[in-house]
Amino acid sequence: MPIFRLMLPLALLIISLVIAVSSGQYSLSLTEIWQSISQFGNELSQQGLSQQDIVLWNIRLPRIATAILVGIALSVAGVTYQGMFKNPLVSPDILGVTSGAGLGAVTAIYFDFPLPIIQLFAFAGGLFAVGLVYFIASTVRRQNPILALVLSGVAISALLGAGISLLKILADPYSQLSTITFWLLGGLNMTSFDDLKLVAPLVLFALIPLILLRWRMNVLSLDDEEVTALGVNIKRTRLIFILCATLMTSAVVSVTGIIGWVGLIIPHIARLWSGADFRLLLPTCILLGSTFLLITDTLARCLFAIEIPLGVITAFVGAPFFLSLLIKGERQ
Repeated sequence: MPIFRLMLPLALLIISLVIAVSSGQYSLSLTEIWQSISQFGNELSQQGLSQQDIVLWNIRLPRIATAILVGIALSVAGVTYQGMFKNPLVSPDILGVTSGAGLGAVTAIYFDFPLPIIQLFAFAGGLFAVGLVYFIASTVRRQNPILALVLSGVAISALLGAGISLLKILADPYSQLSTITFWLLGGLNMTSFDDLKLVAPLVLFALIPLILLRWRMNVLSLDDEEVTALGVNIKRTRLIFILCATLMTSAVVSVTGIIGWVGLIIPHIARLWSGADFRLLLPTCILLGSTFLLITDTLARCLFAIEIPLGVITAFVGAPFFLSLLIKGERQ
């Protein structure tokens, strides 16, 4: 039963949510959490809040909500790219999204712009990179348009990565370089409800078309001739999927920095659990992606006395898992 397949990922999400809320340098018991939630509506000013209320509402809940949103965006973007390109090794940065966002943010940091401008530059950089990749691929006359997109994305990503390296060399080593380094490693330590107000509508706006058109992803797995015979406009459908996946990736990366491996490994885990049917695969990725980000972010802020960048944790978890998948597939 498809609904039964979603019960376990949903249970894992709920368990990880409870652990994330209660864990941290300032731990909260379930009783304290319930008291804070039940009494918060009666507090009229920040001066009446206790320490546990401040930790829960001003620090922990915004971070947890952002982790869920980022996990959903990156995992859905990853499974969308993999399904559209018919390649399980594709990730959200294949079209230069993360490299473009990284170059935009690094440029803003280099010129000492404030945080909102940095986020705006990162968002615009991701969209610009994908637009450039799509334009170059459309001008290349190839029989395989997907291959043209992938090759263009690899080339543009390398070019943007070189731009990031150049700015790191030119940056002030005593102030700007550390900010650039920590931003590129990714993290949720600076997130707030104000960030959610900006990012959540964009992610939701991009997610709704993917949910409504999820059956078309199954159709795109066929040959182009068969898809055309079924009456599906291949070019327009692919463009919709690319724009939606790129929009949600650029939106979350602009706030959190570059967090890798989520869009690559979560679709694999979801596919092993629910199968390749995109109608069930998409909600499974939503649940598992948010769970994965919650767990890794909890580890990032609880393992050591200092907080570890989230991108480091996802790489430590994602790379061995991906290698195990490759070894297992080779043995089979």
